[in-house]
Amino acid sequence: MSNVNPSALLRSLIVYAICVPLAIVVGYLLTELDYLSISFLGVLLGIMAFPLLMKWHYPLLIFSIGLPATIFFLPGHPNIYLFMVVISLTISTIERILDRTRPSMPSTAVRWPLLAFLLVIFITAKMTGGFGLRSMGSEVYGGKKYVFLVVGILSFFAIAARPIPKKDANLYITLYFAGGFFSFIQDLYTVTPSPLRFIYLVFPPSNTWGQAVSSQDIVVGVTRLGGVAATGGAVLYWMLARHGIRDNFLLAKPWRVVVLAVAFMLMFLGGFRNALIGLAITAGLIFYLEKLHRTGAMVAVVMAAIMGGALLVPLAPLLPYTFQRTLSFLPLNVSADARLDAESSTQWRLDMWEALLPQVPKYLLLGKGYAFSAETFNESMGATAMFQKNIDAAENPLALSSDFHSGPLSVVLSFGIWGVLVWLWYWAAGFFVVWRNYRYGDPVLRHINLYLYAAFVGKCFFFLFIFGGVVEDAGGFGAIIGLSIALNHGVMRRPKFAVQAVPAPRPAPAPGRTPFPARPPFPALGR
Repeated sequence: MSNVNPSALLRSLIVYAICVPLAIVVGYLLTELDYLSISFLGVLLGIMAFPLLMKWHYPLLIFSIGLPATIFFLPGHPNIYLFMVVISLTISTIERILDRTRPSMPSTAVRWPLLAFLLVIFITAKMTGGFGLRSMGSEVYGGKKYVFLVVGILSFFAIAARPIPKKDANLYITLYFAGGFFSFIQDLYTVTPSPLRFIYLVFPPSNTWGQAVSSQDIVVGVTRLGGVAATGGAVLYWMLARHGIRDNFLLAKPWRVVVLAVAFMLMFLGGFRNALIGLAITAGLIFYLEKLHRTGAMVAVVMAAIMGGALLVPLAPLLPYTFQRTLSFLPLNVSADARLDAESSTQWRLDMWEALLPQVPKYLLLGKGYAFSAETFNESMGATAMFQKNIDAAENPLALSSDFHSGPLSVVLSFGIWGVLVWLWYWAAGFFVVWRNYRYGDPVLRHINLYLYAAFVGKCFFFLFIFGGVVEDAGGFGAIIGLSIALNHGVMRRPKFAVQAVPAPRPAPAPGRTPFPARPPFPALGR
């Protein structure tokens, strides 16, 4: 009697029939790599990895939020976060359709303003030129911003699609920041050996802000290393979300202070003033929400600020260039080069905003959208166009491509008054979510809810008054709100009835020491 299983034999034949020809094709493509071959191999790798995505798509989505990786074999080289939002949301939606018992996590309070914002985006795009993509050969450019904005909105639905077990809350908040830990790779291109530079197909190298062309040109403290600064910022915010202010500084764990100090120093290597301002806003809000201003910690902070200021006044001119540029917004005696660089960076923004403000009434009812013609690109934004050629600040390449470096202008000029109203509605709903979860959430999640609340408020302030853009920040706000909903399994409600605990009986006071000399207790005498 034969022991051959016909079903197993058939499966084996099917596997060999697929794998052997596929291996031959892959081997042939690897002999002569070109863009088409790399694209085919990338798609094939994605298909083979789909079973893993089915199981791990959600943690991979959270991890990809700050990951500076791109899918290099697709047109336009989209960030991997965009891909993971679409994949994760699709899988979660299919699971929801197949299993109606799964809870629907997205909050109605946030869902409606986002759907209304999508409607405003599509109407504006339809009436101002469409969704043209230069990478796809379209004659109308600007569609990339629409894609980023729509996927940023969808990121809320993808992140809030499923609850995160409370026992895994610290793991997921670590994944939320872990992608940003790898930002330093982008600054190491010029010092990376040639055989390893294939890494930069995935992690596109930064230009170190146009200051370095070879490894000899990179000088720590002089060359602006934006990726290293982003890594330091990710570590700092992770420590704040994980432990807050109190547990980082007021507990007997000195390694936490060391990690914070190293990350804080790394942040200065980028030379970005807004990085220090953003950290000060978020950390200050956490300090206030933890009510440390009512304790002796406030005295320690004031004394540290006084001593730090006293040290910075004479030492500021001796600090590295990137440190001086980061501190240039303070009344310190920094070098003329650092102050001139920072002031010129601020001035062209102010000039652009001043030139764009008169255009607000023009686009109040119908925003300008993001579409622009190929001629505009070639004349003002192409490789041969120069920033200095533009006489009017409103006609510089950043203004024409809607990179206004101003949150309010990015909303009102692009989508008119309707975009402003929907964006404010979205903010109100998001504030309602993060505040409720911070105020009434599980005490186990209090450190995370406190950070998310402070991060949301600080990001709103930053968007309004310092630096922001609706395309870049739509996903950031969506991630904060969606993560708050996923961690708290929805939006917490105010307790309807406050149950007052019955006070326990107070124990009898312990007998104190008998004073000496003591008077002996005599029995009471009858009358």
